[in-house]
Order: sequence, then C-alpha cells, then structure tokens
Amino acid sequence: MNIVITGTSKGIGVEIVKILCKHKGNHIVAISRSGDGLRRLVNECTKINPDAKILPAEFDLSQYEFYPFLFQKIERFFLHCDILINNAGKLYNKSIEKTDPQDFDDIFNINVKSVFFLSQLLLPIMSTGAHILNIGSIGGIQGSKKFAGLSAYSASKGAVAVLSEALAEELKERGIRVNCLALGAVQTEMFEKAFPGQKALQSPPQIAQFVVDFALTGHKFMNGKIIPVSLSVP
Repeated sequence: MNIVITGTSKGIGVEIVKILCKHKGNHIVAISRSGDGLRRLVNECTKINPDAKILPAEFDLSQYEFYPFLFQKIERFFLHCDILINNAGKLYNKSIEKTDPQDFDDIFNINVKSVFFLSQLLLPIMSTGAHILNIGSIGGIQGSKKFAGLSAYSASKGAVAVLSEALAEELKERGIRVNCLALGAVQTEMFEKAFPGQKALQSPPQIAQFVVDFALTGHKFMNGKIIPVSLSVP
C-alpha cells in the first residue's frame, strides 16, 4: 500500500506510522512541520522494521503555494496513492472573546483547507479503490456535547464532516471513497495543552490501531460516512 499521512510528528499520527511501518509492502509518506519530530519517527520505525519504507516530508500544510513541490516529492517516492489519512489538526481552547482572526484562520487552515487541498493535490495519482480518511471530532457532529472554548475548533471539524460527505459524492465516479472518523477525546499532547490536568478515555496507540484498520478496510463497506469513535455518548 502507498499511504500519505499528515500530522506525523506526535500523537496519533506517530502511532499510525509505527503500526503501518511493520508491513513490508507499505510505502509511507509522513508529513509534518517538525523536522525533529520526523527524524525521531523514522528512527523509531527503523527499530521496529529496519526495512521500513518511509519518506519524511517536512512541510507546513498552510503554505498552499508550495503544494506543487510537495507533490513532486511524493510522486518521486511512488506513482500512485492508495490511502490518504488527513490527520493533522490544530486545537485552541479559547473563549469567543479571546479568539482573534489569526487563531480562527490557523484552525481552519489546518483542519479544513489542508484536507481539501491535499486531497485535490493527490487526485492525479489516486488509484481506483483509493481511500481518503479524514480525522474529525465528536465535537463536530450535530447534537453532540459541546465545550466552551472550542467553538472555532468544533466548527472546523463540523466542516470536515460535511466536506467528507460532499467529496464522497463528487469522487465516487472515480472509484475513490471518502470517510470521516469523528474521534472523542484522546490523551495527546494537543489535548493536554488544551485541557490541563484532564484525562481522556483513549490513548494514541489505541486510536491509531482503529484508524489503521479502518483506513485499510473501511472503504470496502462505507463511503461518505461520519463515524463517531468515542466511549462517551454524544
């Protein structure tokens, strides 16, 4: 499988790559802004599987004008893409009074625009039967419990959910499936920074295994679906 994953320097993204690198047939493009994080990831994966095939791509997903250069790098690594996991995300816990336009743009640039434009970028090399898997949030589902301070974040994840449904319809004639996993709280660095002292019900390795399993097989049964992944009731 040829797989592109974003947000791979920490949290769930790291664990996804570590799972996928165990399989000899996988070629993985790991995208992150953190060069140091990517180097640590490659070192860890090499310990797991000395033959792991990983292309670390240090890249800021909000720099849309440079996407063609990212595409060239990916295309040199493999000629077709089977799976895209849009995992990168940004979270601020700020009240509406304290959220400024830059905060709002930062959240939507990574959580929504990068999902759209990276999917667009990779379409020319996506195979029939490819799977675009977007990582959403339980907070982005209508009717779920919402939290003060997460208005911009929840709105962005709501946009990801609707975008996933719309792209599934638009790309179905090409044989490309699009789904969204709406995750509950996971004990990541991002969660801990936003909610100091609180404990999530799930760990990154647990959720990463679920994401990997769904990325590999979920599109064989589902398309355009928003699947809540949470132990709590919305």
